[in-house]
Amino acid sequence: MLNQLKAIIQYLLPKQLITVIFGWLAKKPLGKVTTWLIKGFCKLYKIDLSEAKISNITEYKTFNDFFARELKDDARPIDTSDNSVVMPADGILSQFGNIQDNQLLQAKGHTYTLESLLACHPDMIKFFKNGAYATTYLSPKNYHRFHMPCDGILREMIYVPGSLFSVSKATTESIPNIFARNERVICLFETEFGPMAQILVGATIVGSIEVEWEGIITPPREGIMKRWTYSGEIKLSKGQDMGCFKLGSTVITLFASNAVEFSSELKLGDTTRVGKKLAERI
Repeated sequence: MLNQLKAIIQYLLPKQLITVIFGWLAKKPLGKVTTWLIKGFCKLYKIDLSEAKISNITEYKTFNDFFARELKDDARPIDTSDNSVVMPADGILSQFGNIQDNQLLQAKGHTYTLESLLACHPDMIKFFKNGAYATTYLSPKNYHRFHMPCDGILREMIYVPGSLFSVSKATTESIPNIFARNERVICLFETEFGPMAQILVGATIVGSIEVEWEGIITPPREGIMKRWTYSGEIKLSKGQDMGCFKLGSTVITLFASNAVEFSSELKLGDTTRVGKKLAERI
């Protein structure tokens, strides 16, 4: 009943307006106000800044600088096994498993399709049919940068406009097709494991999605799909920083059929950490 109420509120909220306002404020250098906001946020979510490269709150000029903070080089050791695939983000493993034909599980009672998630891209749908997927939810308390799960060559990126529903546990259990309805950035890589996609899902108050090779992808929010293709010049290594959310959201990682097997000790709701083993080559 509570989740249904939260879902109704999500439908009624002016999500785009809230996100625009928050995004505007978050990029403004407001001096002591910014420092006060960051201190309050750290206290509310029990954020440990000792592992950040900049641990002194007063050195962050904007709230976005704080949210996009980098960690110390040794804060997230990367599993270096040749056959391993690592976790792309700090967060919660909300779903993982095999794609049943073209169906992925969003939450109990809710599935969605590769067609809807991948904006009907025919090649990507073919690549990942009967493949495997992992959904990582980044809450406001988490480190907000996302990383490569394995070595890869970037081949294509697509920005898909959409809504900005919250992607919290309550809403994913209540609002159908939420990941395919929300704004997202789809990054397709060629890897030694076969094709791999990282899908960066926007949400309420996510003022920006940014990637290292193109900078800020959104905003602006112009309501049109955008596509970039690459000829092999962008190569990223396992564990390498891909970009960041300017507040928490979700990363969905897709693998081809018979490419990887998830670690046997994984279970739904596990805490994820960048660089820890997620799966290994079959």
